[in-house]
Amino acid sequence: MKPLRILTWHIHGSYLHYLTQSHHHFYLPVKPERPEGYGGRLGGFPWSDNVYDVPAEEVRNLQFDCILFQSRKNYLEDQYEILSESQRRLPRVYLEHDPPREHPTDTRHVVDDPNVLLVHVTHFNQLMWDSGRTPTRVIEHGVMIPDGVRYRGELERGLVVVNGLRSRGRRLGVDVFERVRQEIPLDLVGMGAEKLDGLGEIPHHQLPAFASRYRFFFNPIRYTSLGLAVCEAMMVGLPIIGLATTEMVTVVENGVSGYVDTDINKLIDKMHQLLHDQTHAQKLSQGAIATAQKRFNIQRFSQDWDEAFQSVISPLSSVLSK
Repeated sequence: MKPLRILTWHIHGSYLHYLTQSHHHFYLPVKPERPEGYGGRLGGFPWSDNVYDVPAEEVRNLQFDCILFQSRKNYLEDQYEILSESQRRLPRVYLEHDPPREHPTDTRHVVDDPNVLLVHVTHFNQLMWDSGRTPTRVIEHGVMIPDGVRYRGELERGLVVVNGLRSRGRRLGVDVFERVRQEIPLDLVGMGAEKLDGLGEIPHHQLPAFASRYRFFFNPIRYTSLGLAVCEAMMVGLPIIGLATTEMVTVVENGVSGYVDTDINKLIDKMHQLLHDQTHAQKLSQGAIATAQKRFNIQRFSQDWDEAFQSVISPLSSVLSK
């Protein structure tokens, strides 16, 4: 597949970093002060030379092969502000990062167009959204970690990685985190972690080596997509402890790569076990790595995206060639 020129917005930096590991060219609109969606090549990521910042006012003068939306605002507002009329008729993909918020089963997706491909990041998300007449497909996460980084687990503590946990409340499990922390030594990292006596934000490229020292990774989130931090921790080899909700139940196998349950007390018991039995933790580490390498490898991820882009490009190309 020849490299495509793709316009998209900076919505989730980690995901965008992994998405741009392909051979395609990605153009990111930028505005002064870099408001939501217009941050471009923000710091903290080793952007490749196939990622370009473009002044938002210049976007309508450029040629693209595909438009990739990543938020409701991109779709309902941004495209009409910065794209030309002809650009809005280009092949379009909407990447949905989250499960429905308004109602878990009866929420209609903002996209209602048979000519737009709706990509979900988990099968759970695809199951829960009412996508109507819009075609959908699932592309599961793909992640990378630096060469040579592997699980050590010498710290008798658990690691939690959540951005803005205090402000995001019950959905992200702030109460679960506080409950578990009463009995288990946990370190919280991420944006705003200091507000919960956490360690603050760790640069993305440093996080795998930082995490490798911890005995296990704890994910307190009740309801969201499968976090990239979970996939990255598994790729490092951390045993995963989490709630048996959303896509987590298909990722973590009890006694093999970690433990999931809806009973917080049972999870606390498993954490105690891992803190006192490093041999068992090492066994779970091997299972976590095996799962991550099979399910979240970056080559599979890039190939799935190639196929998605090709599926929206090819029909239009066939029409134009007639």
